[in-house]
Amino acid sequence: MMMSHHTCPYGLKAKDLLRRSGYEVEDHHLTTREQVDAFKTEHGVATTPQVFIGGERVGGYDDLRRFLGKPVVEPKATSYRPVVALFAMTALMAMAASYGVTGSVLTLRAAEWFIGFSMAVLALLKLQNIESFSTMFLNYDLLAKRWVLYSYIYPFAEGLAGVLMVAGALTWLSVPIALFIGTVGAASVFKAVYIDRRELNCACVSGSSNVPLGFISLTENLMMVAMAVWMALAASGLPVSTGHAM
Repeated sequence: MMMSHHTCPYGLKAKDLLRRSGYEVEDHHLTTREQVDAFKTEHGVATTPQVFIGGERVGGYDDLRRFLGKPVVEPKATSYRPVVALFAMTALMAMAASYGVTGSVLTLRAAEWFIGFSMAVLALLKLQNIESFSTMFLNYDLLAKRWVLYSYIYPFAEGLAGVLMVAGALTWLSVPIALFIGTVGAASVFKAVYIDRRELNCACVSGSSNVPLGFISLTENLMMVAMAVWMALAASGLPVSTGHAM
């Protein structure tokens, strides 16, 4: 479909994939709604684009990927990719900030920033659609099940604690928040996954993700708790935090 108000992204992807796979492409544009409807009726298909190789119909973009032996991501398939991508990026951000401030990538401050950045970004993802997050969160969080309002408060509390931890400010506020939500979160995940043996998706990166609830979700909460304890000890005057290289 190549219309004045719409360019088919899957058509562009299909052409690119075919060319990169060594095929010569003869591209037929459907420029009006009438042409699109007639094409679908003629070939008995519901969507465009449709790829034909050697006169035989292969199908749409996903069908083409299967035909060429390429992986196809199933929309409802569970994956840890969103969490891995998020933590990889926040780790790079923390190391970049550490390098900019201290001249060294691997510092204890970078570890602190990594947790703070991660909490802030996780909160941002939840706040994009707080209703969706709340709905998924209520499936397993022990406190939210008893007090629904907590499912709406949680992203704001997580974001506030994360930002304060990055700044190293108002420790008297950030530490109790992180310790509380991390402890409740860890207990909720442990009960749902390891005691009740439920198979659920985690609301950690948003309410529409397909990240399975499990070890990584538990680790996220335990990291939050560890960070809170770390900062509490630092605030007490104990020598547990430094900006020098590890």
